[in-house]
Amino acid sequence: MQVKPHSRFPQVYVVTLDDGTERLATRNLAPGRTVYGEKLVRFEDVEYRLWDPFRSKLAAAILKGVKTVPIKPNHQVLYLGAASGTTASHVSDIVGEKGHVYCVEFAARALRELVNNVCPYRRNMTPILEDARFPERYVLFVRGRVDDIYCDIAQPEQAKILADNADLYLKNDGWIMLAVKAQSIDVTKEPSEVYKRELKVLESRGFTIEDVVHLEPYDKAHAMIVARFKG
Repeated sequence: MQVKPHSRFPQVYVVTLDDGTERLATRNLAPGRTVYGEKLVRFEDVEYRLWDPFRSKLAAAILKGVKTVPIKPNHQVLYLGAASGTTASHVSDIVGEKGHVYCVEFAARALRELVNNVCPYRRNMTPILEDARFPERYVLFVRGRVDDIYCDIAQPEQAKILADNADLYLKNDGWIMLAVKAQSIDVTKEPSEVYKRELKVLESRGFTIEDVVHLEPYDKAHAMIVARFKG
């Protein structure tokens, strides 16, 4: 087995397993603990968590060749739609102990899993039980403006919700990653039409689109949008 840093993205690794297959991974910030049943591997006394692209749209975007992952070590990240922490925990690994992940989740059951199984072992994560459509409700929980917003929510107005959050929380020249779920927005339209509409919303709200990647075969009718904010 071999582990090498990803050629472009800090704190993302490529693991070559004994059978020759390659898998993405992050260095485990909570050694010995898993979040969603992912495999743990050790290499040169360091523990890594294999990163499943069928469970994480961020991993899928990396494997599909996204040009930019703005989330980096020491960053402050607002994560909208954190659920039980599958991808958010890998973001926690990436930003490290000096970074922070503010995890907004509306579903009480999912947040309970995040609170019980993930956050106690990761001091750089803050669980927030709130609705991302109302960003003013959690202003007391977020310390200052964040470097990045990652959005993965099942709402009809995903781009608008993200932009509303950016107005309150994102630094000028900050970045966003939006996992667009076409069928959550409009099941009557082709996914490509939905993506174009969400892109127009972002551009009208001051974002410069840097990249768009489609996430098939990992997620059907999903795309990842990467954009920069000029607020």
